[in-house]
Amino acid sequence: MKCYCVVDFHQPLQAREVAMPEARDAEVLLKVRAAGVCHSDIHLWEGGYDLGQGKRLSLKDRGVTLPLTLGHETVGTPHAAGPRATQVQAGRNYLVYPWIGCGACPACEAGRENHCAAPRSLGVYRPGGYAEYLLVPDARYLIDIGDLDPATVAPYACSGLTTYSALRQIGPGIYRDHPVVIFGAGGLGLMAVEILRALGGKGAIVVDIDPVKREAALAAGALAAIDGSAPDAVRQILDANGGKPVQAALDLVGAPPTTGTAFDALAKGGKLVIVGLFGGGATWSLALIPMKAISIVGSYVGNLQELGELMALVREGKVKPIPVHRYPMEEADAVLASLVAGKVVGRAVLTA
Repeated sequence: MKCYCVVDFHQPLQAREVAMPEARDAEVLLKVRAAGVCHSDIHLWEGGYDLGQGKRLSLKDRGVTLPLTLGHETVGTPHAAGPRATQVQAGRNYLVYPWIGCGACPACEAGRENHCAAPRSLGVYRPGGYAEYLLVPDARYLIDIGDLDPATVAPYACSGLTTYSALRQIGPGIYRDHPVVIFGAGGLGLMAVEILRALGGKGAIVVDIDPVKREAALAAGALAAIDGSAPDAVRQILDANGGKPVQAALDLVGAPPTTGTAFDALAKGGKLVIVGLFGGGATWSLALIPMKAISIVGSYVGNLQELGELMALVREGKVKPIPVHRYPMEEADAVLASLVAGKVVGRAVLTA
Protein backbone atom coordinates (compact mmCIF):
# COMPACT_ATOMS: atom_id res chain seq x y z
CA MET A 1 0.00 0.00 0.00
CA LYS A 2 1.05 3.64 -0.41
CA CYS A 3 1.59 6.06 2.47
CA TYR A 4 2.91 9.62 2.84
CA CYS A 5 5.59 9.92 5.48
CA VAL A 6 7.96 12.20 7.34
CA VAL A 7 11.32 10.63 6.50
CA ASP A 8 13.45 13.54 7.75
CA PHE A 9 12.25 16.41 9.93
CA HIS A 10 11.65 19.67 8.03
CA GLN A 11 11.89 17.80 4.70
CA PRO A 12 9.07 17.16 2.20
CA LEU A 13 6.77 14.22 2.85
CA GLN A 14 7.66 11.20 0.76
CA ALA A 15 5.35 8.68 -0.88
CA ARG A 16 6.41 5.16 0.11
CA GLU A 17 5.24 1.66 -0.67
CA VAL A 18 4.91 -0.48 2.46
CA ALA A 19 3.50 -3.91 3.22
CA MET A 20 -0.24 -4.08 3.83
CA PRO A 21 -0.91 -4.63 7.56
CA GLU A 22 -2.81 -7.73 8.62
CA ALA A 23 -5.71 -7.37 11.06
CA ARG A 24 -5.46 -9.69 14.06
CA ASP A 25 -7.42 -10.18 17.28
CA ALA A 26 -9.65 -7.06 17.72
CA GLU A 27 -7.78 -5.01 15.09
CA VAL A 28 -9.50 -3.45 12.08
CA LEU A 29 -7.85 -2.51 8.80
CA LEU A 30 -9.63 0.47 7.26
CA LYS A 31 -9.60 1.72 3.69
CA VAL A 32 -9.00 5.42 4.27
CA ARG A 33 -11.75 7.69 2.95
CA ALA A 34 -10.63 11.01 4.48
CA ALA A 35 -7.67 12.25 6.53
CA GLY A 36 -7.58 15.70 8.10
CA VAL A 37 -4.42 17.82 7.96
CA CYS A 38 -3.94 19.26 11.45
CA HIS A 39 -1.64 21.89 12.91
CA SER A 40 -0.24 19.19 15.20
CA ASP A 41 1.10 17.53 12.05
CA ILE A 42 3.33 20.58 11.61
CA HIS A 43 4.97 19.95 15.00
CA LEU A 44 5.52 16.31 14.06
CA TRP A 45 7.02 17.39 10.74
CA GLU A 46 9.27 19.86 12.59
CA GLY A 47 10.29 17.23 15.16
CA GLY A 48 9.51 19.11 18.33
CA TYR A 49 8.03 22.00 20.30
CA ASP A 50 9.39 25.36 21.46
CA LEU A 51 9.37 25.35 25.29
CA GLY A 52 10.63 28.91 25.63
CA GLN A 53 13.79 30.20 27.31
CA GLY A 54 15.90 28.54 24.64
CA LYS A 55 14.54 25.05 25.41
CA ARG A 56 13.00 22.63 22.95
CA LEU A 57 11.12 19.37 23.38
CA SER A 58 12.44 16.77 20.93
CA LEU A 59 9.88 14.28 19.63
CA LYS A 60 12.67 11.85 18.85
CA ASP A 61 13.53 11.86 22.56
CA ARG A 62 9.84 11.23 23.31
CA GLY A 63 9.75 8.04 21.26
CA VAL A 64 8.62 9.30 17.84
CA THR A 65 10.47 7.31 15.18
CA LEU A 66 10.89 7.92 11.46
CA PRO A 67 9.65 7.25 8.89
CA LEU A 68 6.27 8.31 10.28
CA THR A 69 2.96 8.24 8.43
CA LEU A 70 1.11 11.34 9.62
CA GLY A 71 -2.65 11.68 10.09
CA HIS A 72 -4.74 11.45 13.26
CA GLU A 73 -8.09 12.67 11.85
CA THR A 74 -9.27 9.67 9.85
CA VAL A 75 -12.48 8.19 8.50
CA GLY A 76 -12.37 4.82 6.80
CA THR A 77 -14.32 1.75 5.71
CA PRO A 78 -13.45 -1.74 7.03
CA HIS A 79 -11.27 -3.70 4.63
CA ALA A 80 -10.40 -6.54 7.02
CA ALA A 81 -11.02 -7.30 10.69
CA GLY A 82 -9.60 -9.65 13.28
CA PRO A 83 -11.77 -12.41 14.80
CA ARG A 84 -12.63 -10.34 17.91
CA ALA A 85 -13.66 -7.24 15.96
CA THR A 86 -17.19 -8.56 15.55
CA GLN A 87 -19.10 -5.27 15.88
CA VAL A 88 -17.77 -3.61 12.73
CA GLN A 89 -19.83 -3.79 9.57
CA ALA A 90 -18.58 -3.94 6.00
CA GLY A 91 -19.48 -0.95 3.89
CA ARG A 92 -19.91 1.41 6.87
CA ASN A 93 -17.82 4.54 7.43
CA TYR A 94 -16.11 4.94 10.80
CA LEU A 95 -14.39 7.85 12.52
CA VAL A 96 -11.23 6.72 14.32
CA TYR A 97 -10.37 7.78 17.87
CA PRO A 98 -6.57 8.18 17.55
CA TRP A 99 -5.43 9.11 21.09
CA ILE A 100 -4.68 5.57 22.17
CA GLY A 101 -2.83 4.80 25.40
CA CYS A 102 -1.01 1.83 26.86
CA GLY A 103 -4.23 0.42 28.30
CA ALA A 104 -2.73 -0.45 31.69
CA CYS A 105 -1.88 2.80 33.52
CA PRO A 106 -4.24 4.64 35.92
CA ALA A 107 -5.15 7.21 33.24
CA CYS A 108 -6.10 4.52 30.71
CA GLU A 109 -8.02 2.50 33.30
CA ALA A 110 -9.98 5.66 34.15
CA GLY A 111 -10.90 6.18 30.48
CA ARG A 112 -8.44 9.04 29.98
CA GLU A 113 -6.17 7.48 27.39
CA ASN A 114 -5.29 10.95 26.13
CA HIS A 115 -3.44 11.45 29.45
CA CYS A 116 -1.40 8.24 29.14
CA ALA A 117 2.32 8.70 29.81
CA ALA A 118 3.19 5.97 27.28
CA PRO A 119 0.85 6.80 24.38
CA ARG A 120 0.46 4.86 21.14
CA SER A 121 -1.45 7.54 19.26
CA LEU A 122 -2.17 6.96 15.58
CA GLY A 123 -0.27 9.33 13.33
CA VAL A 124 2.18 10.08 16.15
CA TYR A 125 3.62 6.86 17.56
CA ARG A 126 1.88 4.49 15.12
CA PRO A 127 1.17 4.91 11.40
CA GLY A 128 -1.64 7.34 10.68
CA GLY A 129 -4.18 8.16 8.03
CA TYR A 130 -2.04 9.75 5.29
CA ALA A 131 -2.20 6.39 3.57
CA GLU A 132 -4.39 4.07 1.55
CA TYR A 133 -5.08 1.91 4.61
CA LEU A 134 -4.95 2.38 8.39
CA LEU A 135 -4.63 -0.34 11.02
CA VAL A 136 -6.70 0.45 14.14
CA PRO A 137 -5.60 -1.61 17.18
CA ASP A 138 -9.10 -2.24 18.54
CA ALA A 139 -12.59 -1.93 17.09
CA ARG A 140 -13.75 0.00 20.17
CA TYR A 141 -11.91 3.06 18.79
CA LEU A 142 -14.31 3.23 15.82
CA ILE A 143 -17.44 5.41 15.76
CA ASP A 144 -20.02 4.70 13.05
CA ILE A 145 -20.78 7.97 11.23
CA GLY A 146 -23.74 6.69 9.26
CA ASP A 147 -24.49 8.76 6.19
CA LEU A 148 -22.37 11.75 7.24
CA ASP A 149 -19.71 13.03 4.84
CA PRO A 150 -16.29 11.49 5.70
CA ALA A 151 -14.38 14.68 4.79
CA THR A 152 -16.41 16.91 7.10
CA VAL A 153 -16.42 14.35 9.92
CA ALA A 154 -12.69 13.52 9.94
CA PRO A 155 -11.62 16.76 11.74
CA TYR A 156 -13.86 15.94 14.72
CA ALA A 157 -11.24 13.37 15.86
CA CYS A 158 -8.86 16.20 16.80
CA SER A 159 -10.04 19.77 16.21
CA GLY A 160 -13.60 18.94 17.21
CA LEU A 161 -12.68 16.75 20.16
CA THR A 162 -10.01 19.16 21.37
CA THR A 163 -12.33 22.14 21.46
CA TYR A 164 -15.24 20.14 22.90
CA SER A 165 -13.08 18.84 25.75
CA ALA A 166 -11.62 22.31 26.42
CA LEU A 167 -15.09 23.89 26.57
CA ARG A 168 -16.16 21.18 29.00
CA GLN A 169 -13.27 22.23 31.22
CA ILE A 170 -14.53 25.82 31.13
CA GLY A 171 -17.89 24.40 32.14
CA PRO A 172 -21.54 25.22 31.34
CA GLY A 173 -21.80 27.35 34.48
CA ILE A 174 -19.48 29.82 32.75
CA TYR A 175 -20.01 29.47 29.00
CA ARG A 176 -23.81 29.54 29.13
CA ASP A 177 -23.85 32.85 31.03
CA HIS A 178 -20.72 34.60 29.73
CA PRO A 179 -19.03 34.97 26.32
CA VAL A 180 -15.84 32.97 25.89
CA VAL A 181 -12.82 34.66 24.31
CA ILE A 182 -11.30 32.35 21.70
CA PHE A 183 -7.76 33.03 20.48
CA GLY A 184 -7.23 31.69 16.96
CA ALA A 185 -9.73 31.53 14.11
CA GLY A 186 -8.26 28.67 12.11
CA GLY A 187 -9.82 25.22 11.94
CA LEU A 188 -9.92 24.85 15.73
CA GLY A 189 -11.27 28.34 16.27
CA LEU A 190 -14.14 27.94 13.82
CA MET A 191 -14.89 24.55 15.33
CA ALA A 192 -14.91 26.07 18.82
CA VAL A 193 -17.37 28.79 17.77
CA GLU A 194 -19.72 26.17 16.35
CA ILE A 195 -19.47 23.72 19.25
CA LEU A 196 -19.94 26.53 21.77
CA ARG A 197 -23.18 27.44 20.01
CA ALA A 198 -24.28 23.78 20.00
CA LEU A 199 -23.67 23.57 23.75
CA GLY A 200 -25.92 26.55 24.41
CA GLY A 201 -23.08 28.99 24.98
CA LYS A 202 -23.53 32.73 25.32
CA GLY A 203 -21.23 33.30 22.36
CA ALA A 204 -17.62 33.75 21.29
CA ILE A 205 -15.35 36.79 21.08
CA VAL A 206 -12.67 35.70 18.61
CA VAL A 207 -9.14 37.12 18.46
CA ASP A 208 -6.85 36.59 15.45
CA ILE A 209 -4.20 38.62 13.65
CA ASP A 210 -5.40 37.49 10.20
CA PRO A 211 -8.26 39.64 8.78
CA VAL A 212 -9.45 36.81 6.50
CA LYS A 213 -9.79 34.47 9.48
CA ARG A 214 -11.54 37.18 11.50
CA GLU A 215 -14.09 37.51 8.71
CA ALA A 216 -14.53 33.73 8.73
CA ALA A 217 -15.16 33.84 12.48
CA LEU A 218 -17.83 36.51 12.08
CA ALA A 219 -19.44 34.48 9.30
CA ALA A 220 -19.45 31.49 11.68
CA GLY A 221 -21.39 33.50 14.24
CA ALA A 222 -18.79 35.08 16.51
CA LEU A 223 -20.03 38.04 18.56
CA ALA A 224 -16.92 40.02 17.64
CA ALA A 225 -13.60 39.48 15.88
CA ILE A 226 -10.62 41.42 17.20
CA ASP A 227 -7.13 41.95 15.80
CA GLY A 228 -4.82 40.42 18.40
CA SER A 229 -1.91 42.57 17.19
CA ALA A 230 -3.73 45.82 17.92
CA PRO A 231 -2.11 47.80 20.77
CA ASP A 232 -5.50 48.11 22.47
CA ALA A 233 -6.56 44.48 21.91
CA VAL A 234 -7.33 43.95 25.60
CA ARG A 235 -9.53 47.07 25.69
CA GLN A 236 -11.36 45.88 22.56
CA ILE A 237 -12.00 42.49 24.18
CA LEU A 238 -13.40 44.13 27.30
CA ASP A 239 -15.57 46.45 25.19
CA ALA A 240 -16.96 43.44 23.28
CA ASN A 241 -17.78 41.91 26.68
CA GLY A 242 -19.86 44.89 27.76
CA GLY A 243 -16.91 46.76 29.22
CA LYS A 244 -16.13 44.03 31.75
CA PRO A 245 -13.18 41.61 32.15
CA VAL A 246 -13.97 38.16 30.79
CA GLN A 247 -14.73 35.03 32.78
CA ALA A 248 -13.08 32.54 30.42
CA ALA A 249 -10.56 32.44 27.59
CA LEU A 250 -9.68 29.55 25.31
CA ASP A 251 -6.22 29.89 23.74
CA LEU A 252 -5.99 27.74 20.62
CA VAL A 253 -2.62 29.28 19.65
CA GLY A 254 -0.54 28.91 22.80
CA ALA A 255 2.00 31.66 22.12
CA PRO A 256 3.28 34.39 24.48
CA PRO A 257 1.23 37.17 22.82
CA THR A 258 -2.05 35.23 23.01
CA THR A 259 -1.62 33.90 26.54
CA GLY A 260 -0.50 37.36 27.68
CA THR A 261 -3.54 39.07 26.18
CA ALA A 262 -5.84 36.40 27.60
CA PHE A 263 -4.34 36.77 31.06
CA ASP A 264 -4.75 40.55 31.00
CA ALA A 265 -8.39 40.31 29.87
CA LEU A 266 -9.49 37.85 32.57
CA ALA A 267 -11.66 38.85 35.51
CA LYS A 268 -10.73 37.94 39.06
CA GLY A 269 -11.52 34.24 39.42
CA GLY A 270 -11.46 33.76 35.63
CA LYS A 271 -10.24 30.69 33.79
CA LEU A 272 -7.69 30.36 30.98
CA VAL A 273 -7.65 27.06 29.09
CA ILE A 274 -4.59 26.62 26.87
CA VAL A 275 -4.80 24.20 23.97
CA GLY A 276 -2.40 25.57 21.35
CA LEU A 277 1.17 24.34 21.10
CA PHE A 278 2.80 27.19 19.19
CA GLY A 279 5.27 27.42 22.07
CA GLY A 280 7.39 29.87 23.97
CA GLY A 281 7.40 31.02 27.59
CA ALA A 282 4.73 32.70 29.70
CA THR A 283 4.96 36.46 30.16
CA TRP A 284 2.71 37.06 33.16
CA SER A 285 3.69 37.81 36.74
CA LEU A 286 3.46 34.81 39.07
CA ALA A 287 2.19 37.01 41.88
CA LEU A 288 -0.84 38.03 39.81
CA ILE A 289 -2.03 34.43 39.48
CA PRO A 290 -3.07 34.14 43.17
CA MET A 291 -3.92 37.84 43.40
CA LYS A 292 -6.41 37.48 40.54
CA ALA A 293 -7.36 33.93 41.65
CA ILE A 294 -7.00 32.82 38.05
CA SER A 295 -7.17 29.17 36.95
CA ILE A 296 -4.75 28.22 34.16
CA VAL A 297 -5.58 24.83 32.69
CA GLY A 298 -3.80 22.82 30.02
CA SER A 299 -6.10 20.74 27.82
CA TYR A 300 -4.81 17.95 25.56
CA VAL A 301 -7.25 16.59 22.95
CA GLY A 302 -9.98 14.54 24.71
CA ASN A 303 -11.06 11.04 25.66
CA LEU A 304 -13.08 8.42 23.79
CA GLN A 305 -16.26 9.13 25.75
CA GLU A 306 -16.05 12.81 24.86
CA LEU A 307 -15.66 11.99 21.17
CA GLY A 308 -18.79 9.86 21.42
CA GLU A 309 -20.66 12.75 23.04
CA LEU A 310 -19.50 15.16 20.37
CA MET A 311 -20.52 12.83 17.55
CA ALA A 312 -23.97 12.47 19.13
CA LEU A 313 -24.34 16.26 18.79
CA VAL A 314 -23.13 16.05 15.19
CA ARG A 315 -25.59 13.26 14.30
CA GLU A 316 -28.42 15.27 15.86
CA GLY A 317 -27.55 18.16 13.55
CA LYS A 318 -26.61 20.48 16.43
CA VAL A 319 -23.06 21.01 15.12
CA LYS A 320 -22.81 22.46 11.63
CA PRO A 321 -19.74 21.46 9.57
CA ILE A 322 -16.92 24.00 9.37
CA PRO A 323 -15.46 24.90 5.94
CA VAL A 324 -13.49 21.95 4.56
CA HIS A 325 -11.13 22.05 1.60
CA ARG A 326 -10.64 18.66 -0.08
CA TYR A 327 -7.43 17.52 -1.75
CA PRO A 328 -6.25 14.24 -3.27
CA MET A 329 -4.13 12.14 -0.92
CA GLU A 330 -1.12 12.47 -3.24
CA GLU A 331 -1.05 16.23 -2.52
CA ALA A 332 -0.33 15.62 1.18
CA ASP A 333 3.02 17.42 1.15
CA ALA A 334 1.72 20.50 -0.68
CA VAL A 335 -1.28 20.76 1.65
CA LEU A 336 0.92 20.48 4.74
CA ALA A 337 3.18 23.20 3.32
CA SER A 338 0.14 25.46 2.85
CA LEU A 339 -0.81 24.91 6.48
CA VAL A 340 2.75 25.75 7.56
CA ALA A 341 2.46 28.99 5.58
CA GLY A 342 -0.85 29.84 7.30
CA LYS A 343 -2.81 29.80 4.05
CA VAL A 344 -5.56 27.37 5.10
CA VAL A 345 -8.90 28.82 6.29
CA GLY A 346 -11.09 26.18 7.89
CA ARG A 347 -9.81 22.63 7.56
CA ALA A 348 -7.83 20.83 4.85
CA VAL A 349 -8.75 17.19 4.30
CA LEU A 350 -7.06 14.58 2.12
CA THR A 351 -9.50 12.27 0.37
CA ALA A 352 -9.20 8.95 -1.39
